[in-house]
Amino acid sequence: MKLIIGSLLVLFDFLSKKIIFNFIELNKLISIMPFIDITHIHNYGIAFGLFSGVLPLFIVLLGVIILIFLLFWMFNISNTFEKWGVLFLIAGAISNIGDRLLNNYVLDFIFLHYKQYYWPAFNLADIYITVGVIIIIIESFKIFNIRLKKQK
Repeated sequence: MKLIIGSLLVLFDFLSKKIIFNFIELNKLISIMPFIDITHIHNYGIAFGLFSGVLPLFIVLLGVIILIFLLFWMFNISNTFEKWGVLFLIAGAISNIGDRLLNNYVLDFIFLHYKQYYWPAFNLADIYITVGVIIIIIESFKIFNIRLKKQK
């Protein structure tokens, strides 16, 4: 089940980037709501464009190392919800690594803003990673509280 869902997440990310690439010009903004635009941006760095001057191969290798760690983690945890969180991290990592391998950049297209405040553009893979981190944090707090209660 997790393999199917993880594969679908990667597929949705790939298709969304393909649609943006084919139908929206580079750096064009299309307003969807007063606080959200769809755009077409090539991110040559990692999160928020950091390390954009670094060799793409280095970023890919770093991503693969992190992916191997995530796979090892997923197969060695027993908590079901934590596994789902790691699955979301893996799907996001595979999506962005694949994008970088194919294009030497990651295509970002969701752009949030409010008045003069802007959040860097992101994509579905970034959402998967964020959801995964949130799930893992929530589960970690639950486990911490259980252990804390057992000590009392």
